[in-house]
Amino acid sequence: MFLKQEIRTVKYDNELKVEAYHFQGIMQKFPNHFHEYYVIGFIEKGRRFLSCRNREYTIEPGDLLLFNPRDNHRCEQIDGQTLDYRCINIQPEIMSQAVFEITGKESLPYFAPQVIFHSELVSILRDLHQIIMEDETDFRKEEIFFFLLEQLMEEYTGQAMPSEPSEQSTKAKAICEFLETHYKDNITLDDLCNLTGLSKYYLLRSFTKQKGISPYSYLETIRIDHAKKMLEQGMLPIDVAFHTGFNDQSHFTNFFKKFIGLTPKQYMNIFKNTHS
Repeated sequence: MFLKQEIRTVKYDNELKVEAYHFQGIMQKFPNHFHEYYVIGFIEKGRRFLSCRNREYTIEPGDLLLFNPRDNHRCEQIDGQTLDYRCINIQPEIMSQAVFEITGKESLPYFAPQVIFHSELVSILRDLHQIIMEDETDFRKEEIFFFLLEQLMEEYTGQAMPSEPSEQSTKAKAICEFLETHYKDNITLDDLCNLTGLSKYYLLRSFTKQKGISPYSYLETIRIDHAKKMLEQGMLPIDVAFHTGFNDQSHFTNFFKKFIGLTPKQYMNIFKNTHS
């Protein structure tokens, strides 16, 4: 049986300051995680099970995906066929600039729902994605970018990103702050229990219920986010592994690819031209 070759292509657009991902022929399962940026994507081929913010979906070609920063999600193939997937990733500061350009107001949108089935906007996103991939430089790219965001905000957003839920405990916040501060260290569950005064099981259960992601998955996501920023600045993967709490480069490489779909070196190479 002939297996389609995996192709993982990522471009960084220097004008829009966004990443464009194109994964073709992959079967990879992505564990529960979140990003610090917006993801606007769609499936070209294949069907996937997606869990996002504790809701479950079956997504197919033509469905639009809208992930806000810190929307926890996981997904895997359900039909035995490979996945073709395209997306653009927008950092909050770039989104904020675009929103100001469109509305004249400084705010971050909060998109809901996270899946729009059979969306007409997929064709617009596909055009934008293709322009970025083909390194086109005329202003049609910016025009489509702004029109797409304007329509997404008009149809699928509230006024701004919601604040933390009022019922979120100070202990969950303390855990988050501890993990974000000490992500380089060898953190134990005992450390978190000593910090909060909670038993191990209750801490795990209550944190996961409130944040939609387990404490360790939260730590993993923080480490990956810092690793990406270091790689974007041209730091070598072996050094990034050391600075983000990984035991060795091999462990870091496997871990990074599990979450991002690329090796650290592949990801670093995307940004080589931005430092010249």
